[in-house]
Amino acid sequence: MRAILLICCMVLSAELFAGVDTLGVPQVGDFAIDGRGSHDNWKQAAWVPLTKLDKGAESYHTTFKVLYSTKGVYVLFDGVDKKITSTYMNDFENLFNADVFEVFFHTDPAMPLYFEYEINAYNKELVLLIPHLDKRVMGWIPWHYNGERKVVKQVFVEKEKDNMQKWTAEIFVPFVLLSPLGNVPPKKGTYWNANFCRLDYDEGKMIKWSWSPIETSFHEYKKYKTIRFD
Repeated sequence: MRAILLICCMVLSAELFAGVDTLGVPQVGDFAIDGRGSHDNWKQAAWVPLTKLDKGAESYHTTFKVLYSTKGVYVLFDGVDKKITSTYMNDFENLFNADVFEVFFHTDPAMPLYFEYEINAYNKELVLLIPHLDKRVMGWIPWHYNGERKVVKQVFVEKEKDNMQKWTAEIFVPFVLLSPLGNVPPKKGTYWNANFCRLDYDEGKMIKWSWSPIETSFHEYKKYKTIRFD
């Protein structure tokens, strides 16, 4: 009886996550990042496009890839751009008020708690744990954020002569940083909900891109799509 109950719980957990928009995440060995996504491991993941949500401004082509290892999750962003619209030159500033790539990992759908990571073209970061309680949202920064708990990050800005063409951001989020969230570390067959996003302010106003079908805010976590660790 206990075995039957365990199987039923596993099936129910999978059903909470799995859907037509599930993205498979290949497993790889750990590797060094350079901000360009030049390591051969990235060939195992396909580029996934983001959808521009707001009208006006440039329709900058933006894509991402995801991989994972036994130690953490790798994310690679690639976005066409004409200029860096940001004055934020320090970590943990309000990076979302300027050009930025963002990642959200909602590892356990039973809990209104998820991880948010932002990075700008100056290689500055914002690392948050977001409690979303009674429609109220607030971010908490990590404690003892160093050593193996620290995100590894690198940005590359591509230019042709004096003109900016695009920028890429490559990050590695260690599972130990996400502890003690549920379903961490993931195993083969584990599902998380997630979103991958971009903000651009080149035209003087916020323009959003998103993988998940959010409407007004990246914090609409119940609309996040699903990733599956293969």
